[in-house]
Amino acid sequence: MRLAYTAYLVRDYDEAIDWFVRALDWRVVEDTDMGGGKRWVRVGAADGGELLLARAATPDQIAAVGKAAGGRVAYFVHTGDFDRDHARMLAVGVKFAEAPRDEAYGRVAVFADLYGNRWDLIEARTNAISDDGETA
Repeated sequence: MRLAYTAYLVRDYDEAIDWFVRALDWRVVEDTDMGGGKRWVRVGAADGGELLLARAATPDQIAAVGKAAGGRVAYFVHTGDFDRDHARMLAVGVKFAEAPRDEAYGRVAVFADLYGNRWDLIEARTNAISDDGETA
């Protein structure tokens, strides 16, 4: 068994697609019309990992947009070239909450997405834990 997707709550499919493509250089994996204004939209990085964009439809869902982890970092993206991706993200207007810093696990900086959810951009150290749980 494995986790297939993580739902990511959005106000609007197209504004979220635009942000992920522009800010993170992700791609649209699937965009299927489900009728009644609903779509099955998956976005993800070329190297793997996907989010299922879920349009908020109720007042409670709308109020929850941008509060994925209650103000904590909710999402973590790994890169093999921190400086390149950090510079590209800054150039397209991604707002970083801090300057890059070095931690025991690697180089990291916190940024906010279009709704205010917090993310870590991480370049893991070669001796850090890898995505598959093994020591790299």
